[in-house]
Amino acid sequence: MFSSQGPTLRELAVQALSSTEHGYDLLAPKFDRTPFRTPGRFLGATADALRPLGPFESGLDVCCGTGAGVEALLPLCRERVTGVDFSAGMLAAAERAVPGPGPDGPAVEWVRADARALPFAGGFDLAVSFGAFGHFLPAERPALFAGVHRALRPGGIFAFPIGAPQSFASPWYWALLGFDGVMRARNLLWRPPFVMYYRTFPLGGVRADLVGAGFDVRLRPLEEFGRGRDGSPRWRLVVATKA
Repeated sequence: MFSSQGPTLRELAVQALSSTEHGYDLLAPKFDRTPFRTPGRFLGATADALRPLGPFESGLDVCCGTGAGVEALLPLCRERVTGVDFSAGMLAAAERAVPGPGPDGPAVEWVRADARALPFAGGFDLAVSFGAFGHFLPAERPALFAGVHRALRPGGIFAFPIGAPQSFASPWYWALLGFDGVMRARNLLWRPPFVMYYRTFPLGGVRADLVGAGFDVRLRPLEEFGRGRDGSPRWRLVVATKA
């Protein structure tokens, strides 16, 4: 799962015993060589699904990490793309990784801020987020979604991929359940907490919170990832539009 250039077990242990923010500061230089980075096929599938909904003037990547989502937004946006993250280490890595704009490309900017209190108001046509929602407890989702809603212009879109629930027969179901259990035990026994869970972002609750924040919510199947035995998509793109 990890390349020889990725973090060692000792480095991962130190990160896991740190706060969420400091843990990512520590992991940032090697983050792109871990399985935690959103795979390119998810970024590409999301960009392909969003392209017919454009054009977009300005885009926002919420919890941008090392900038992979910002790179996916660059071909979709004409004016500017902003990456926001609370980890100074991840933002520094993003600035190194994402090439500067070409003569006709959108401007790129990086903002350090907590996603639960985004410092934007009405400046974006499109917002995305990849692989970050496990860092927010269910009670924090309304503030997160309200901040994204506030950052968008009327008619703006907030989009992100979401997977179908794993069946009891899937090894992934038990692996993710076990991981979340370990993290809950860690956070009961150790301070500061490191918030990272895989099973706290179910579609039903997410949709309700998006509607509560003022979004109109639609789902688009990401057919690249196939369908389950019941015919339902394995992955969908949530497309939440600000009325």
